[in-house]
Amino acid sequence: MKTLIIDDSKAIRSILKKMMESFGFETFEAANGRDAMKCLREMKNCDVVLVDWNMPVMSGLDFVKELRSIAFFKKTKIMMVTTESGMSGMKLALAEGADEYVMKPFNKEIVFDKLIQLGLLPMKE
Repeated sequence: MKTLIIDDSKAIRSILKKMMESFGFETFEAANGRDAMKCLREMKNCDVVLVDWNMPVMSGLDFVKELRSIAFFKKTKIMMVTTESGMSGMKLALAEGADEYVMKPFNKEIVFDKLIQLGLLPMKE
């Protein structure tokens, strides 16, 4: 399975990359939404996108809106991973097409559980 990690923080991308690779995902990275759209076109297929909200060039929310407007990516799972902790922000992201929402700081177990909820990993026994 493939994942695209979108965050303007190289450190966060590195942490998420390690996590996702430990779960068996092939990982790709982008520093903002615009670069992520280019990357997705080259990848051709992506199972899940982990995207920050606050980024330069194109925000995570704008990325979610754009991705959901493209029929080919309608089934791609989107997980917001962000410092935006308000309930209104979470509701907005989910309304615009995000499938899950994780607030920073996060840990491996939280991400793992969200991937299970998205149907991308098997349930824990």
